[in-house]
Amino acid sequence: MSDTTASLSRKIGTAGDLQSVVRTMKAVAASSIGQYESAVRALDDYYRTVQLGLGACLREIERPTPAPAPRRETGPIAAVVFGSDQGLVGQFNDMMADFVVKTLGDLPGVKTVWTVGERIRSRLTETDLGLSQSFILPGSIGAITPLVGQILIQIEALREKAETTRVIVFHNSPHAGAIYSPVCQRLLPPDEAWRRKLTVMAWPTQILPEVVGDAAATLLAFVREYLFVSLFRACAESLASENASRLAAMQRAEKNIDELLEDLNRSFHRLRQSGIDEELFDVISGFEALTSAAPRS
Repeated sequence: MSDTTASLSRKIGTAGDLQSVVRTMKAVAASSIGQYESAVRALDDYYRTVQLGLGACLREIERPTPAPAPRRETGPIAAVVFGSDQGLVGQFNDMMADFVVKTLGDLPGVKTVWTVGERIRSRLTETDLGLSQSFILPGSIGAITPLVGQILIQIEALREKAETTRVIVFHNSPHAGAIYSPVCQRLLPPDEAWRRKLTVMAWPTQILPEVVGDAAATLLAFVREYLFVSLFRACAESLASENASRLAAMQRAEKNIDELLEDLNRSFHRLRQSGIDEELFDVISGFEALTSAAPRS
């Protein structure tokens, strides 16, 4: 009996320690979600400013022409896929891997995949996609900018080798009701629908913009800013989604630990009460035996 109660006591202590760890991870995940979501919201105004600048440059350079007939592109594709470096995120990487395989499978051309995060890379290793560059996932908002700079350098090097290479970014985005959902965005080259959408954007004031100086150089500068803010936003949204998934996983774990602790405590108290009852029974039985065996005067 003593060995069994000691074993239950150890299990209760271990479950309590694990519960403390889970609560700490919940707090860290909740705090991280707020930081990354704030970073995404902070980009909204800047992102719109870049779009307005691109639209002004495109209107200055390009003349309105009839929409060309859509054609099927067959050039090489470079896909930047954001995942996670750490576990305890549920189906975060599995959903992204399935989405990447399905999306790229519907596109013609040779595919090269760049991964951000070791977990997503291990998932994609099991597929037929060709993996190339691997980047370390940033652990804070301040580390996102150096990562984006590395990706932009690789994109520029790739563009110098093959001008027709398409660049697509995949990441999980926070989504109300489903925690997150996988999305993709084509970065390069900009398609006709993207250019037309920018050229028809309404200017926020009555004073129309005018490009001063070299319009082509200004357009190129805005394109660089567009690529930077798009990749930064994709990374921040992915990190926010990752921590939301981890928070949900920790909430499920905490619920399971609470149920386990309740069962263990119930078993411990039942076993302890049973032991006490047995000891009392032995005492009473011994007393009765001694009483009945005592000589009567």
